Formats: sequence, structure tokens, C-alpha cells
Amino acid sequence: MSAPRTELTPGRTPLLARVSALGPLLGLVALMIVATLLNADFLTFTNLSNVLTRAAFIGIIAVGATFVIISGGIDLSVGSLTGLVAGSMILVMNALIPSLGGGWATIVVGMLCALAIGAAAGVLHGTLITRGRIEPFIVTLGTLGIYRAVLTDMSQGGSISLDNKLGDVYSPVFYGKFLGLPLPIYLFAAVALLGGLILNRTRYGRYVQAVGSNEQVARYAAVNVTGVKILTYTIQGLCVALATLIYVPRLGSASPSTGLLWELEAIAAVIIGGTALRGGAGRIWGTVVGAVLLVTIENVLNLTSIISVYLNAAVQGIVIVVVAFLQRGRSK
Repeated sequence: MSAPRTELTPGRTPLLARVSALGPLLGLVALMIVATLLNADFLTFTNLSNVLTRAAFIGIIAVGATFVIISGGIDLSVGSLTGLVAGSMILVMNALIPSLGGGWATIVVGMLCALAIGAAAGVLHGTLITRGRIEPFIVTLGTLGIYRAVLTDMSQGGSISLDNKLGDVYSPVFYGKFLGLPLPIYLFAAVALLGGLILNRTRYGRYVQAVGSNEQVARYAAVNVTGVKILTYTIQGLCVALATLIYVPRLGSASPSTGLLWELEAIAAVIIGGTALRGGAGRIWGTVVGAVLLVTIENVLNLTSIISVYLNAAVQGIVIVVVAFLQRGRSK
């Protein structure tokens, strides 16, 4: 009688699992090769720089969404919150010009206001979910509508524009470059690096993964589940605010359509990057790759016209469903 098959030695990862873990990166490389074959302009420094800059908006928000999803939650309000933060920030800065002038003092106060609104929204979400015992889907679906409606009322259905002179002072935050690269790319890299360190090198990061794996067991292990979840949604709110800080100088205005469907892109970036939808496991570097991959798809559609650029959201939706199906297969 043959000996029973034993499990793999702990600590050794099968080659197939390693290749699977690199799936998002391999997919991005393959997409870049195809894009280059379809249009040689794709691989130019200018185009790649534009791709990374566009990815910075969604990527920064997606870093926060990674924490939320790993903890077993979801945040559908990030797009609407982006618009609300942008509109509020512009109104505050415009109102401060007579007293503080049209310089960096006014801009810094506006930035602090944006960060405060983002953090407050995160605390609100976390508190309603934990202490109010309401499902994350319901809470953030509700605030999605609230934030968008408040922004629409603030703008009276139109747009809220930043003062022109103040906009000229603020514009280098988006259009400025350092060593040839736009500044938003550096902020994206800094947020991703900090997020990775927090998730993988701190006790809080381990708690986030423990809560997402099994909330009840985490409670038995004396983990402050309520505090962990509230802080997780606060991080998400701060990431939304940071993305807004580099979004406002790009257009200098906010309207009811600002941030529309960004929640779809952020969630897509997270799950494409390998974070489990059921929670408990995830990786920041995968989210970064997922964000870049999504923007690359959009860029390829613009350069090649294979299908209509208006179907970009449909492509993202298909990607979410396919990846979710593959994760379901892995979990089984």
C-alpha cells in the first residue's frame, strides 16, 4: 500500500502559486507589449508619464480601499467624496483670498480642510458600520448619494471654479515636474510605500488582516475590532483627500460629475492586484499594478480605437467580474 501524500513543506511556495501571485504584473507587461505592437507611441516617455500620472488619482484612493477590503469591508462613496472634498476645498480657498491673499497660505488652509473632511467622512463610515452595526455596503451606498447631492446643491448643478490667480499658484502641484516626472507620481509612490509598510510591517496591519480573516477570532484574541475598522475607513478618507489635492489644480474646478465611477476603478484596481474580496489578505504593490493596468487599458483604447472609449467602464466591469470569478475558484 502506497504511503499517503503529504502536504508541502511549510515555507515553500509552489511554482504555480508564485506565478499566480505575479499575475497582475505579468498581465500588465503583456498588455504593454500588445499596446506597443498596436501603436509605437505607447512606449514613449511622454505617454508612459501620462499613464502614471492618471493612475495616481485612482491608485492613491485604491491604496486606502485595499485596507478597507482586506478588513472585510467596502466603500462605494469614494468617487462622490472626491467631488465633495474638491468642491468644499475650492469654496474655502476662494473665501479666504480677501483675508489670506492669493498665495500658498490660502492653499495650505484649503489642503488642511480637504484632509479634515476626508478623515471625518472615514470616521463617520467606520462608526456607523461598527457602533451602528450597519453593513458597509449600505452605509457607503447611502453616503455616495448624500455626498453627490450636497455637491450638486453647493454648485447649483453647475461647477465650482477656483480663483484664476490662485489656480496659477496651485497648478505646479499637478503640472510641476521633478527629475522629469510629474509630481503626482511621487505622491502616488509615497502613499503606496507608506501603505505597504503599514500593512506588512506594523501591528495594525496584522490586525487589519486578522479582522478580515475572521472577525470573531480577532475579538477573542483581544483585537480592538471597532478601533481597527474605524481607523481603516479613516485611512480611506485621507487617501481620497490626498488624491483630491492633486486633482483640483488639474482642472481648477469641481462639478456634480467629479469623481464619477471612481469607486468602480478603485475597487477594480484592488481586486486585480490580488486582494481577496472576502477579506483577510491583500497586497499594496498589487493594487498599484492594478491601478496602472486599468489606466493602461484606457490609454490603449484612446490610442488604438479598437473599441469605443465610452466602453471603458464596461471593460472595467468585466474585469471585476472575471477576477471575482477566479478568486471564487481559488477559494474553493
